[in-house]
Amino acid sequence: MKKKSDWRTRFIRLCAVVLPLIVLCFTACKDEDKEENLPFDPTKPVVITDFSPKSGGIGNNVILYGENFGNDPKKLKVIVGGKEANIISVKNNILYCVVPRMATEGDVEISVYDDNGEEVAFAEAEEKFTYVKQWLVSTLAGQRFENEKDAFQGEGAFDACGCIKGATWFSFDPKSNFDHLYLTCYGAGAIRLIDLEEKTVTMVRHLGNAVDRPALINWTADENQDMIVSSDLSKDGNIHVLRTRVSEFQSEVKIGNKQRGVTGAFVHPNTGKLYYTVYPDDKIYEYNFEDKQTSVIAMHVREKETLRMVVHPTGKYAYLLRQYNERGNGYISRMDYNSNTDQFTTPYIVAGSDNVSGYRDGVGSRVQMNGPTQGVFVKNPDYAGENEEYDFYFCDERNHCIRILTPTGRVVTFAGRGNDSKDPGFANGAVRSEARFAYPWAIAYDEKRKCFYVGERGMDREGGKQAVIRKIAMEE
Repeated sequence: MKKKSDWRTRFIRLCAVVLPLIVLCFTACKDEDKEENLPFDPTKPVVITDFSPKSGGIGNNVILYGENFGNDPKKLKVIVGGKEANIISVKNNILYCVVPRMATEGDVEISVYDDNGEEVAFAEAEEKFTYVKQWLVSTLAGQRFENEKDAFQGEGAFDACGCIKGATWFSFDPKSNFDHLYLTCYGAGAIRLIDLEEKTVTMVRHLGNAVDRPALINWTADENQDMIVSSDLSKDGNIHVLRTRVSEFQSEVKIGNKQRGVTGAFVHPNTGKLYYTVYPDDKIYEYNFEDKQTSVIAMHVREKETLRMVVHPTGKYAYLLRQYNERGNGYISRMDYNSNTDQFTTPYIVAGSDNVSGYRDGVGSRVQMNGPTQGVFVKNPDYAGENEEYDFYFCDERNHCIRILTPTGRVVTFAGRGNDSKDPGFANGAVRSEARFAYPWAIAYDEKRKCFYVGERGMDREGGKQAVIRKIAMEE
């Protein structure tokens, strides 16, 4: 009994010591909260003691530390780099704001206003803010409609050409100096010409129709650089049609075997041969323009795969992007070209895996993606002089983002949400913090203007009426 009594006594004594401390702590916290959230005091100066981070770009958050900011954001004005910043929240000694566009002057200032809108206090930080230019997403061409009943597909100026339905594949005319960009829209059975010099969009009606569903555009490697249109579906089974430049792409020459469902195709830049895949089987085909023969040169992972194909500018290898298979929608494989034997190797996976779909940046098999579609090789100046000087930018359709595959096999997200979401979005602005995409399918890089173009399906995957062409460019 004595032991129990001693235990109770010690417990009571402990409580007598601890409880006052807890009460004191809560009281101090409440007093501190009250002090932090005090209104502006006109008898005291406003002071900026520090801010963080010291550098950033549009859309980044900046925290101001100081004294006597008040607690009403409507009575405050914050200047970052010469531009007014949007205030997120404020307490008396701390303020959150967003870096505005082109905040290049470096100053960080705060002004307090009275009920009449008159400035009553001002403070400036001693240090300067360093503005870092960022990649921004904007709308290049096409229209979004509040009422979908008003939506239409048309021609005309970028801001008056209607919606861009069924975007599938971009291809620059190699003789246009990056002024003429073709876009296949197989859901709409159409091919559109985006004239970047004239800033217009036209329907190239003789190149496509609703029955044939044009999917891909390539160009012959000879001096003519004629157009090759490959169809996902062709009423007569001729999935490849060559259109000559001398006829302004009007004349039609059917090439290759009669097959169905071409999903990927490219022309080797050195040999001029056409390589392609079709949906029903697991074969990779080669078409030789000289002898007009078609042969099987390799096998890929599975049958019934939607595989997009992009060849390296040097021709030394090609990427195969699995956009769809019932067992998983996410990997990129590679097949290497041997110039001595004029043969490609069997494809091997370099990013993602055969049976998994999802979203995760990383290296090799740790990567997850969900519907990679078109990609484009872009020279990275940081790699100058190395064995591989190109990064590979590609659309990750169902993750609603644009990602980069580096030469080391690392995948990182470049633009968009990247969250394996079934809920697409639409927003322009900074590539990661603000921009949102809706089922991006097509991508091209404009070497003349140093920017990307993205063709998306819009708010529904089948080519919704809200689809437009986006632009990703560095701030000017």
